Amino acid sequence: MSLYGALFTGVSSLAANSRALGISSNNIANVNTVGYKASVAQFATLLGRDTPAGQFSSGGVKTITQQRVTAQGLPQNTDSGTDLAISGQGFFVVSKTANASSGNGGLLYTRAGSFAPDEDGNLRNAQGFYLMGWRLDTLGNIPANTSSLEPISLGSLSGTAEATTSVSISANLQASTTAVPGYTAGSMASGAQTPAFQRTVEVYDSQGGVQPLRLAFIKTGANTWQYEAIYDGNPANIGGSGSNPVASGTVTFNTNGTLATPAAPINVTIPWAASSGLAPQTIGLNVGTPGQSGGLTQFEAPSSSESPIVNGAAFGRLAGVSINNEGYVTAVFDNGLQRQVYKIPLATFTNPDGLTALNANVYRLSEDSGSVTLSEANVGSAGEINAQSLEASTVDLAKEFTDMITTQRAYSAATRIISTADAMLQEMLSIKR
Repeated sequence: MSLYGALFTGVSSLAANSRALGISSNNIANVNTVGYKASVAQFATLLGRDTPAGQFSSGGVKTITQQRVTAQGLPQNTDSGTDLAISGQGFFVVSKTANASSGNGGLLYTRAGSFAPDEDGNLRNAQGFYLMGWRLDTLGNIPANTSSLEPISLGSLSGTAEATTSVSISANLQASTTAVPGYTAGSMASGAQTPAFQRTVEVYDSQGGVQPLRLAFIKTGANTWQYEAIYDGNPANIGGSGSNPVASGTVTFNTNGTLATPAAPINVTIPWAASSGLAPQTIGLNVGTPGQSGGLTQFEAPSSSESPIVNGAAFGRLAGVSINNEGYVTAVFDNGLQRQVYKIPLATFTNPDGLTALNANVYRLSEDSGSVTLSEANVGSAGEINAQSLEASTVDLAKEFTDMITTQRAYSAATRIISTADAMLQEMLSIKR
C-alpha cells in the first residue's frame, strides 16, 4: 500500500463519516416530524482490485443510506378527528393537487396523517398533500375498479334529509266509546263525522319538509274501530282534498283489550302530486303486535296516546366528520343523520424500504419497491386506521447521539491517517538533503 493510497483511504473515510454524520443529523432534525422514518448509515469497503490471500490492495470506504420505512412509530393521541395513523404496513395515498385522479400518475404515498379540511373542504395534511379515497355509492359500496380514486372532499356535502318510512304509535282507545254503526268511509276526513280520537303525527318528506298526517279513529262496533290517515297539509300537494284520506281500514281488539288485527304494519301511501316535486312515499304504520298490550289497545280508560316514534329527519347541515378504523369517512349532520361517503384505501408494497423518498415526507414508486397494491384497511398487512392519532417519528435520540460520537471518533482517526501519511511523505522528500 503506497503512501498516496493511504492518503486516499483517509479522504474516503472522511467523506464516508461526513455522510454518516449527515444521516444522523437529518434523523435528529426530524425527531418531531409526523410519520418520519429514520435512516441508518451502513458502511461498505471500496477496493482498487481483488485481493487474493496474502496480498493487500489499498482501498477505502463508502456510506450507504438504508431506509427503515417499515419501522412502526408510536401512535400519539390528538384532539382532531381527521388526524390519522396506521397500525400496519400500509400508506396513505396522496396527491399534490386537489384535482388529481388515479390515472394521472401523480399519486404519492405517506404515513404523515395530520389531515384537516382546506378552504374547499378537501382533506389535506400539514405538508400540503391531499388525501385520496374511494367515493361510496348510495349503498355504501366502493367502486368495482379499486384504482378509481379521488380527493376526499367534504365541501360538496352541504346537507341531507331523510324521508319517513316508519311510524310506531302507542295509544289507548276507550272501550266504552259509543259505536257509530253504518259508518261511511271518508266521513272523518271530510268533516262529516267527528272522530272519537285523533292524533297528528309530523312526518318528513323526501326533501326534508315536515308534513302533518292525522290519524283518526271511530268506533263502529264491539271491539271494532275504523281508522283513517288524513293529510292535513296543503291539499294541492296531493292533488286536492278529494285524495283524502290517504289510507283507511279497520282495527279489531280481543276481549282482553289487546290488538287482534291487523297483524302487520299498515301501509300509508301519500299520493304526492307531480307539482309538489316530492318523491313517492309509503309509510309503514306500526300499531302493535296482536295479543300484546303494546301499540294500540282498547281498555276502559280515556283515549290517549304516547309520543309516536317517527324515523327520518328534516334537512340538516354538515356538522362534522368521523373516521373509523376500517377507513370509512362518515359525514355527521346536525339533524342526527350520518352518511358514509368515502373509504380510505391503504397502499402496500413488496419492499417498502425500496421506495424513493421525496421532500415533505412522501414516497413514490421505484424499481426496488415493487408495484403498489390498494387494499382496504384491516386486510392483509395493510393494517388499521386510527383516528385522533398521529404516528410519531421512529428516531431514537439516544442511538443517534451514540452514532454521532462514534462517527466523530472515526472522523478524527481518519484525519490522523492523512496527517501521518503526510509526515511520512515529508520524511521521504527529505532523504535527498
